[in-house]
Amino acid sequence: MKCIRSPQILRVICMLVSLLLLSGPLSIIYAEAPMVKTQAPGYYRMMLGQFEITALVDGFIDLDTQLMNNVSETKIKSLLDLNFSSSPKMKTAVNVYLINTGSKLVLVDAGGGKAFGPTLGEVESSMKAAGYDPEQVDAVLITHMHGDHVGGLLDAENKPAFSKAFVHVSKAESDFWLSAAEALKAPAEMKALFNIAHDAADPYVALGRWKTFENGDLSLPGIKAVPIPGHTAGHCAFEVRSGSDAFLIIGDLVHSMAIQFALPDAAILFDRDQKQAISVRQALFRRAADSRILIGGMHMPFPGIGHIRFAGEKGYAWVPIEFAPIP
Repeated sequence: MKCIRSPQILRVICMLVSLLLLSGPLSIIYAEAPMVKTQAPGYYRMMLGQFEITALVDGFIDLDTQLMNNVSETKIKSLLDLNFSSSPKMKTAVNVYLINTGSKLVLVDAGGGKAFGPTLGEVESSMKAAGYDPEQVDAVLITHMHGDHVGGLLDAENKPAFSKAFVHVSKAESDFWLSAAEALKAPAEMKALFNIAHDAADPYVALGRWKTFENGDLSLPGIKAVPIPGHTAGHCAFEVRSGSDAFLIIGDLVHSMAIQFALPDAAILFDRDQKQAISVRQALFRRAADSRILIGGMHMPFPGIGHIRFAGEKGYAWVPIEFAPIP
């Protein structure tokens, strides 16, 4: 090979080498990767004794901090800041829980569907991503009949989303929300909630698949209802047991993790009887912290599963479970 002696050619080669070095090696070797911009499927699975529990995300609701009562705005701000939230809105998850007992597939709450705003309605897609289909559900247990818990009972065509399931609701809850007299005397801002409850329940009532219960009896082995009134007339928790393992699903006992664990006396405007709701929350928090029972919360950060521990003189703290493979 002959040596390059031309000064002009040497200068051109030097310029090209300099440009290549300045542009950096990564831009030469690697192509730009496009952003995916999709979230992981909305489910989390764990075993509870012989039962399989799958948490499903339905979406979220932005709640205004002004909905909180019995707590000052200054305290609310400080608690939100402590949890790295500076927004005037409280981003509140909406979760539901699927329980496979081996003989029955049981869903606790149905999410909001499309009846309670555009940020909800993901239960069906989350369920399918988790490997189940709505038609496989044998029973739906309803903690209470607010729209973000019963709207998902209907599909996009306003037909029963769980066509083979029986829906179980406490009698006190069903009697209140399906009462024409109660709807008539309700304040204007609550009438929409009565309409959503009726729309969700009526197709199941017509099919004979709407069942009410009293005294916690569900006739579902391993699952019992636990009355926790205050938020609504017939608000229920559901306790799931398999062997020595227990899981307590607490419905709407908590709407804001940042505020209501530190201050259990903080109520929300949606509580029908705020004094009773506070008393029930204090008692359940105390029981959960003492017994170390596993908790599932519809409005806790997804998957909403964890423990409640004592924190300070009168407060509590939320300890979320850690991700783990299925054994």
